[in-house]
Amino acid sequence: MTAIKHALQRDIFTPNDERLLSIVNVCKAGKKKKNCFLCATVTTERPVQVKMVKVKKSDKGDFYKRQIAWALRDLAVVDAKDAIKENPEFDLHFEKIYKWVASSTAEKNAFISCIWKLNQRYLRKKIDFVNVSSQLLEESVPSGENQSVTGGDEEVVDVYQELNAREEQDIEIMMEGCECAISNAEAFAERLSRELQVLDGANIQSIMASEKQVNILMKLLDEALKEVDQIELKLSSYEEMLQSVKEQMDQISESNHLIHLSNTNNVKLLSEIEFLVNHMDLAKGHIKALQEGDLASSRGIEACTNAADALLQCMNVALRPGHDMLLAVKQQQQRFSDLREHFARRLASHLNNVFVQQGHDQSSTLAQHSVELALPNHHPFHRDLLRYAKLMEWLKSTDYGKYEGLTKNYMDYLSRLYEREIKDFFEVAKIKMTGTTKESKKFATLPRKESAVKQETESLHGSSGKLTGSTSSLNKLSVQSSGNRRSQSSSLLDMGNMSASDLDVADRTKFDKIFEQVLSELEPLCLAEQDFISKFFKLQQHQSMPGTMTEAEDVDGGTLSRQHNAGVPLPVSSEKDMIRQMMIKIFRCIEPELNNLIALGDKIDSFNSLYMLVKMSHHVWTAQNVDPASFLSTTLGNVLVTVKRNFDKCISNQIRQMEEVKISKKSKVGILPFVAEFEEFAGLAESIFKNAERRGDLDKAYTKLIRGVFVNVEKVANESQKTPRDVVMMENFHHIFATLSRLKISCLEAEKKEAKQKYTDHLQSYVIYSLGQPLEKLNHFFEGVEARVAQGIREEEVSYQLAFNKQELRKVIKEYPGKEVKKGLDNLYKKVDKHLCEEENLLQVVWHSMQDEFIRQYKHFEGLIARCYPGSGVTMEFTIQDILDYCSSIAQSH
Repeated sequence: MTAIKHALQRDIFTPNDERLLSIVNVCKAGKKKKNCFLCATVTTERPVQVKMVKVKKSDKGDFYKRQIAWALRDLAVVDAKDAIKENPEFDLHFEKIYKWVASSTAEKNAFISCIWKLNQRYLRKKIDFVNVSSQLLEESVPSGENQSVTGGDEEVVDVYQELNAREEQDIEIMMEGCECAISNAEAFAERLSRELQVLDGANIQSIMASEKQVNILMKLLDEALKEVDQIELKLSSYEEMLQSVKEQMDQISESNHLIHLSNTNNVKLLSEIEFLVNHMDLAKGHIKALQEGDLASSRGIEACTNAADALLQCMNVALRPGHDMLLAVKQQQQRFSDLREHFARRLASHLNNVFVQQGHDQSSTLAQHSVELALPNHHPFHRDLLRYAKLMEWLKSTDYGKYEGLTKNYMDYLSRLYEREIKDFFEVAKIKMTGTTKESKKFATLPRKESAVKQETESLHGSSGKLTGSTSSLNKLSVQSSGNRRSQSSSLLDMGNMSASDLDVADRTKFDKIFEQVLSELEPLCLAEQDFISKFFKLQQHQSMPGTMTEAEDVDGGTLSRQHNAGVPLPVSSEKDMIRQMMIKIFRCIEPELNNLIALGDKIDSFNSLYMLVKMSHHVWTAQNVDPASFLSTTLGNVLVTVKRNFDKCISNQIRQMEEVKISKKSKVGILPFVAEFEEFAGLAESIFKNAERRGDLDKAYTKLIRGVFVNVEKVANESQKTPRDVVMMENFHHIFATLSRLKISCLEAEKKEAKQKYTDHLQSYVIYSLGQPLEKLNHFFEGVEARVAQGIREEEVSYQLAFNKQELRKVIKEYPGKEVKKGLDNLYKKVDKHLCEEENLLQVVWHSMQDEFIRQYKHFEGLIARCYPGSGVTMEFTIQDILDYCSSIAQSH
């Protein structure tokens, strides 16, 4: 162990200016035995620092390394486990407990003893020693008090000490003075022994010589002890004299403490009383305002508002612990509660009376508003009620039951009022749409009960039903003669509901203006009411909505929801949801009335669905930009669905009517009625949907309609007996192409090209078919020539064929002199004129195409003659110029 201690001192502690005082070989308790050393060290420089260092042998070699160090002042407890039995275990309590097992009990005791000495000297006995033998601690106590001061560090240092530089130098000088010190150690030792004996003798003689001085010193010490005893007696007498003074001072101090405590309590009590008086005292003026204040005048409302705010502050004051046990506080709180209840009843009763009075006042103005298409203005009523907004906020925070009661009463009164106003408003709109007589208008302005309103509405709807019944026979039309074709096609423009003479552009424009006015009147009415509800009932409009209203919500019978109808309180997830529910209750009649108006407009003229789709889409888009989840946005969105269905139904009816069209077997076809209807529809739709938000719906409708037109034109052409198929296809597709080119509908560009191609193809087919008849024999002759050439006969050898020799050619050519050709062309012109209709005006176009085709055939015949009958001198009896003259004169004559 001494060698290890020396090695640790040399390798680890000397470089750090530390001295190793004690060492113990330990391992951790309860684990695999990995030995290490706990070392107690002190620094060589002052102030002295005492440490405990854990040293462990390195795994890579035989040298030791410093692993962890603790300051001895951080050591709280040393637990030796057992003070009686020998036990190598011990615990050291630093910031946590370290359990160790020493290699022997002796090493553990020596280490604990060293810690005890260091604790006594440097730490002033701060460390607690538990389960340590008292004998072990007594052996470690120094023999004299002054030894700890004068003895230096030698008391704590172990037997072994390293030589310092001066000691090494003295030993070297002594060994140099004795030459035999190295060669003969025994002689050197004898010499040192003799010198030591000489020194011991000198020391004994010196001690014996100083005996007299020691006796003198002892005598002086005895005298000093006597003086100390006398001083102690005097100090004892002084202490007895001061004892009475001390008792009096203690009494004075206690009295001062009680006075100070009493003053402190009085100050605290005054502070508490001032707090209660300042925060729980309501002015008499406020009390009078709450009890008797005038809720009808602006000054009285302001006084009541200030008094209610003051009362709320007094009731909401944060009482300190113990205040609620005071009788005065309880009485004041009860007084505040009574005032609150009394004022809440007064306020609720007054506002209920205001709601009722508003219903009576507003009803008196219905007659004058019913004459014109305008809704009554509720702004004065809202302005008057908004004076109570702060009081409603107070009522909401203090008595939510009465607040809910007022909310329900407001909805009940206003829903009935708005229902009367809105129904009268829609009745006026329906009268203006249907053009009822003045007597009916006057009758509509009279005050009516709800049952009378229903009867009048039913009679109005019945009259509109009669309007459509008289024209129902127009749904199935037959194509008449070419003379009345155009007038009959124009009669189909209203999709089979009304005659064209009754529904012109002016009527549709009038309907559009009325419908726009209806929406323009409803929109500000709903927005103003929603804004008023938010301000008056203190509900936030900009909170997140968990969901949006659907058409399935129950708004009938004066209920807000199915749960409310069953008597269960409405579960409002947010204040915005509550606003929406109130708007549904108040304006529950808007959506049904709008749907009825839309149904009437669609019954008058199905094309009105185009106007309604555009107007409704614009208002929905505007409402959604303001608030996508508002009542107005949701209601208009639901109505827009109905309008879109009517629009789709209008398109479907047009396609169905195309499929049901029948043509006359005795007259030529001309422009089909549904082709003219499509032109009218497209022109009207383009004017209505210009810059509209729902352009996509129209484009889809265009695609469906044009496909239906194409299919049914071809079907009618196949069924036509009087007019050739090519003429029907040519004329109608030319009309479609002209319509699409004029309107420039971007989504139908492909159909426009297809219509042009069909028109061109059938024009060419009709021209070729018609030109086969004027020179029939000549055509047959040259067809035979071409057949022989196709069989392999050379062109110049065709003239040697018996049936196609020069004589046969001259014979056929003589049958078609210029006079006969002109006659044949004239007959052809008359036939084409009978096939074509006047509306499309394609006669000159077709005749010019026939002229070009005839000239092409002439040139083809001339070429065959030149190739197959070279040098024969055979030519046609008319020239190209003759053909041009014939065609021109025929066209001019007709």
